Amino acid sequence: MTKPENQTQGADNAGSQVQSGMLFMLAGMLLIPGIDSVAKSLQPELSSGLISWARFLFQFLLLLPMVIWAGCWRWPKRPVMEFARGFLISLATLLFFSSLIALPVADAIAIFFVEPLILTLLSPFFLGETIGWRRILAVVVGLIGALIIIQPGYSVFGIYAVLPMCAAVVFAFYLILTRKLAMDNDPLSMQFNAGFGGLVTMSAALAIGSSFDVSFLAVALPNTTEWLLLGLLGLIATTGHLLVVHGLKRAPASVLAPFQYFEIISATILGYIVFGDFPTATTWLGVSIIIASGLYVFHRERKVHAALSD
Repeated sequence: MTKPENQTQGADNAGSQVQSGMLFMLAGMLLIPGIDSVAKSLQPELSSGLISWARFLFQFLLLLPMVIWAGCWRWPKRPVMEFARGFLISLATLLFFSSLIALPVADAIAIFFVEPLILTLLSPFFLGETIGWRRILAVVVGLIGALIIIQPGYSVFGIYAVLPMCAAVVFAFYLILTRKLAMDNDPLSMQFNAGFGGLVTMSAALAIGSSFDVSFLAVALPNTTEWLLLGLLGLIATTGHLLVVHGLKRAPASVLAPFQYFEIISATILGYIVFGDFPTATTWLGVSIIIASGLYVFHRERKVHAALSD
């Protein structure tokens, strides 16, 4: 029996949206580890709190003329949720940057990789998304690939290992709010609001930290080189997270979760270029597994939407 033409076109459009969402997410995930590499290179000269503050300052400054030019900014329909996104991403950033004081970037990211599984499992409860065993399996396989790369030993799981785990939980809820808001909001406006919310949150945190002499919230005046690096960090963060919002506007969070594992690919490359960590044979094995898990989800979604359009 042939399906109505409008139903077929609808399925085709939905499939195209999901595929473009996966590509946006993939691009964002390959870019975002640059944030962590720049942040680690700035420590211990600058505190993780100050680096986090600068990240949102530059996001705010970069997006302000863009939202004015595009005329896309409006007072948020759900201001509490918008501010909550800014608070959550600033908290996740602070927690993760603080972990880099002691952990290599790749190790911190590997521990953080509990987040896609958390997001996948939370999606049915907070987003009403349906997840099957294939998506869960893809997330688990990607996590296995990451663990093969890092092979974390006992020394990794110290107090600093708790920080990326906490960041993972916070970031999962940030992505859930992002998915909710992205359905009927402009991505550029959303990121501007998140940058402003993060800037306000981190400004308050630095003020409190300075009053109580908290080391990871210490304030110091960056030199010229450090300002340039902070500007680069802000540019990478703004671009990477804008790509993520575009992805979440087009595809369910549970579909996109496995693509977060692609972070480890650029993290491994940057680790070699910036910190001289040469990838081992097990690293390439893990990267291959991660790529395979993401490609499987992409193939599965194309197959599902192709069946719907027949």
